Amino acid sequence: MTTATGTIDNKVRQIVSNIRNLPTPPIVFHQIQKVINDPNVSAGQIASILSEDPAMSVKVLKLTNSAFYGLAREVESVKQAVVIVGLEAIKNLVLSASVLDMFKGDDFDQEFQDKFWRHSLAVGFCGRLLAKRARAKGMIDPDAAFSGGLLHDIGKVILCCFLKDDYKLFTDARSKDKITESYILEEKTIGFNHAQLGAVLAEQWKLPQRLSEAIAFHHNPQASESEDLVAQIIHISNYVSKKTFYDDEEQYLVGEISEGVLDYMEIDESSLESLSDDLREEYSKAETFMQMAGLGS
Repeated sequence: MTTATGTIDNKVRQIVSNIRNLPTPPIVFHQIQKVINDPNVSAGQIASILSEDPAMSVKVLKLTNSAFYGLAREVESVKQAVVIVGLEAIKNLVLSASVLDMFKGDDFDQEFQDKFWRHSLAVGFCGRLLAKRARAKGMIDPDAAFSGGLLHDIGKVILCCFLKDDYKLFTDARSKDKITESYILEEKTIGFNHAQLGAVLAEQWKLPQRLSEAIAFHHNPQASESEDLVAQIIHISNYVSKKTFYDDEEQYLVGEISEGVLDYMEIDESSLESLSDDLREEYSKAETFMQMAGLGS
């Protein structure tokens, strides 16, 4: 049992630190991150921070008013949004909007980006649904689960878009090997995997430890010492999302849920089918996120 930090050697950290032009979250995210844990912080203070970034304010309002939250009335100000959906939700919306924005552009492989963000959003939506269901293990914040899902594979973006030689080694190996799980095949061919890359990026961005843990252990949550359950949630959501949306040619990529995870989460395997149905419905509400990611609805 280990922490995310313990599983990542200096080689991976050095690789990430040597990447030029690696995107970083906007200042407004770090400002909110600093004050979010202050019990005395007010909705007005958060709104004031967001007002320094008008584009981000607009995105937060769009997301708050989207079908994602399904509010009964339209929210007209960021301050009102903070009051209605809560501080943690606003922080995660800012993170989501930031990440979707950071990795857009012609410099990136568009076909990869399209598929990547559709899957990442699906895992985020599924994580949010599952967090609401998994009450037996205690409170799991649905918005944190969404962010964990959105970011779980962010290391793949680093690999594909910034480490192209390593990525080619992996894709060449994948074309001949349709059995080995991707993160294991990455380790075999390039010596590290996308989960490690993503966890290092999360550390560099100073994201909450629960998110770096979820990213690091989304393939093997039972290896984590953390008592936080986001990694378990994302592990199951990753499987359900692939099972739900991957076509016949991609089924070899679905993998399996690690032994003991469903029992630990007190989730009946038969309930995964209904979770898949709910995910399809939830995903249909994803238009606002899709637009932010530069995807079609």
